[in-house]
Amino acid sequence: MYFDPKRVTRVTTIGGGPIGGGWAAHFLARGYDVTAYIHDAAERPILDAIIDTAWKSLMALGLAPGASLDRLTVVTDISDAVKDTHFIQESAPENLPMKQALYAQLGQIVPPDVVIGSSTSGLMMTDIQQDCPTPERCVIGHPFNPPYLLPLVEIVGGKATAPAAVEWAGEFYEIAGKAPLIMKKEIPGFVATRLQEALWREALHMVANGEATPEDIDNALINGPAPRMAIQGQCMAFHVACGAGGMATNLDQFGPALKLPWTRLEAPELTKELRDRMVDGCNEIADGRDFEEMAAKRDEQIVAVLRAIRDTS
Repeated sequence: MYFDPKRVTRVTTIGGGPIGGGWAAHFLARGYDVTAYIHDAAERPILDAIIDTAWKSLMALGLAPGASLDRLTVVTDISDAVKDTHFIQESAPENLPMKQALYAQLGQIVPPDVVIGSSTSGLMMTDIQQDCPTPERCVIGHPFNPPYLLPLVEIVGGKATAPAAVEWAGEFYEIAGKAPLIMKKEIPGFVATRLQEALWREALHMVANGEATPEDIDNALINGPAPRMAIQGQCMAFHVACGAGGMATNLDQFGPALKLPWTRLEAPELTKELRDRMVDGCNEIADGRDFEEMAAKRDEQIVAVLRAIRDTS
């Protein structure tokens, strides 16, 4: 029904921001031909800068045979963007009416055997595909940022999505070098974003209450659970930490005492005072470094972690 995922050679990316550009870099590094659609030619320098930054890290990790920046084509006409494509990764702005209009158009001009994946981090595919004449091939393919380095892709369909399209997406993303997570059901925030939001909620509460600064919170994470989470998720970390009894010991021994911290906090009110504390705290951590410098250092260190995991697997 859908184009054979093993035979995909040309991918279309829609959007020239950090996510769309990051996807383009990833697919190029995996040896695909990539047609990148941007809304306006003035966006080209931004797209090029994102891909050039990503390419340094991708070369350090190792490129697939045939991978080349010369295999990138950038267009501003959506019809040209989808011509002869085998898969579409949509990373348009998080604006529901805009995405609905885009999918209504894509549903008419893209051959029905081509799956369309959305990078959205906050919208539901059931809503996005509402006006699409071919909603059965539309899925969420939500990456983690930067998408050219972090392997996770969360995959889920909407109410009108065919199960075969979700299966196809899982197989394709794995072939394309990602770590697909096919979700059991459509929920707001998917899996990883919901876990990240729980951390974010707790951090904002502590800053709002004067219990910790942004620097304290990042220090706690970087030097506490973060290195362990690179090799063990939350569930296995607690399973292994409790010795031979595993998760059963963890829940039986500590579970009753955790009911209060599990339930006592709701989302904090984002007051101007909290907003200013967060902004000032992060500016102190940045210590004058600009975005490009910090992003380059982040990528360099993520590459080191990924290589270390790969070399010891």
